[in-house]
Amino acid sequence: MAYLVKVEGRFAAAHAVRGYDGSCERLHGHNFAVTVVAEAATLNEIGIAVDFKELSKHLGDVLEVLDHRNLNELPAFSARNATAENVAAFVYEKLAPKVKALGATLRRVTVEESPKYAASFVPDL
Repeated sequence: MAYLVKVEGRFAAAHAVRGYDGSCERLHGHNFAVTVVAEAATLNEIGIAVDFKELSKHLGDVLEVLDHRNLNELPAFSARNATAENVAAFVYEKLAPKVKALGATLRRVTVEESPKYAASFVPDL
């Protein structure tokens, strides 16, 4: 048995997809939506698997690094494109240790560029 907890965050940023054959190769921006799902095997003494507010705060700390930035200028995206897939992996890399400290496991990070387009990172566990 497991409990899944979901929180969402948002950030605004620009990026250009290097090597893309089309308009996405040009600098453009999105209001990104990020959804994370954490899993816990047990509840605490008051019935909470992962505190929404703590998880949301940690997600906000990670997204603050990305907010109102040109993602291509960040060291994390110097060797890899700032695609939705890679942004999801970046958020996972930064957030997973914080979720573990809360007694849970980060199971999924989804980055949505628009209501039509999203990508998820799901680790092999």
